[in-house]
Amino acid sequence: MRQAQPVDVEPLGLWTGRVDPVRDGLRCEELEFSSRGDRVRARLMRPQQAAAPLPAVLLAHGLGGAADDATTESIAAPWAERGAAVCAVDLPLHGARADAKLRAWLESGSGSGDPLHQMLVGEFARQALSDLGRALDALLSLDDVDDERVAFAGFSLGARLGAVFCATDPRPRAAALGLAGAGGEPTDLDPALFVGRIAPRPLLLVGAERDERVPRASAEALYAAAGEPREQLWFDCAHAELPGEALKAIWGFLARELQS
Repeated sequence: MRQAQPVDVEPLGLWTGRVDPVRDGLRCEELEFSSRGDRVRARLMRPQQAAAPLPAVLLAHGLGGAADDATTESIAAPWAERGAAVCAVDLPLHGARADAKLRAWLESGSGSGDPLHQMLVGEFARQALSDLGRALDALLSLDDVDDERVAFAGFSLGARLGAVFCATDPRPRAAALGLAGAGGEPTDLDPALFVGRIAPRPLLLVGAERDERVPRASAEALYAAAGEPREQLWFDCAHAELPGEALKAIWGFLARELQS
């Protein structure tokens, strides 16, 4: 049974609207909700015909992505076809919330020591973590979603944030993090400081052997910091080239953990 929201919590203000399905047999909706005063957009895909309640996957895109871009849809649609409610969220400064100037500044100053840049990165991360929690609130408020069977999947930036999010939110029963490593800014939100707290929930880490952004040592350090049960898979590709077999492996892990 879902608990009533405390009166001092920001109202969710959930709005939903139908959008054209990306594939036959899927039902697609746009969601909008409040998070720390922002209005945040998400895209929800689920099967048109399936027995409710549905297991759910909260999906976080990488840097430069969006909830409804082609890459995110290519991940979410097959999982929805296999019976999940998949909710992808626009991270701050992305998608409907895009700000090209601020995002370019966010990307440009890593490791520079600029206090203003560090402040921006820290605020970005904290807003994104709030957004993921509120997206999960919205997803689990739907009558046909099983609030006991929810998992998280994130890629690159979304995986780094996901390590922190899943460590601090107990609702995801499993997490799949692709193309992430230890280190980076802000230092107090280094995924390696948090990933161990996901245990004893199952964790899958997926790496690219020719990753030009995340050194293998960084990915292995994140794995070393994780608790059991954990798995790590490697694929012969560059950072932005995870093959279909990697996405199938991630779905296989998620499907196994989302079984009732």
